[in-house]
Amino acid sequence: MNSSNAPDIHLRIIPVGNTLSLLLVISYLLCVGFGLLAPGQMRMYEAWAPLLPGFEWLTWTGFLIGLVEVYLYGWYIAVLFVSLYRWFTKGKH
Repeated sequence: MNSSNAPDIHLRIIPVGNTLSLLLVISYLLCVGFGLLAPGQMRMYEAWAPLLPGFEWLTWTGFLIGLVEVYLYGWYIAVLFVSLYRWFTKGKH
């Protein structure tokens, strides 16, 4: 514990990267599933196209490219988040 009685938190990049990547992969799979079940209602693929280069709706290649890209986005966020968190908390322990 530190002097403010709050627990010291040391974020590790690998668990955070895997957690965020899996969160985005699950979200992607749920959105694809809902898009297939309710094609007129759920049109999330229109929002994904600019964010996921190479993504195409209803093709195996596009699906796999989207899956890989959301996984990599999770790692990108994790690397930035953990690095910034460590920088901002440096010297505060």
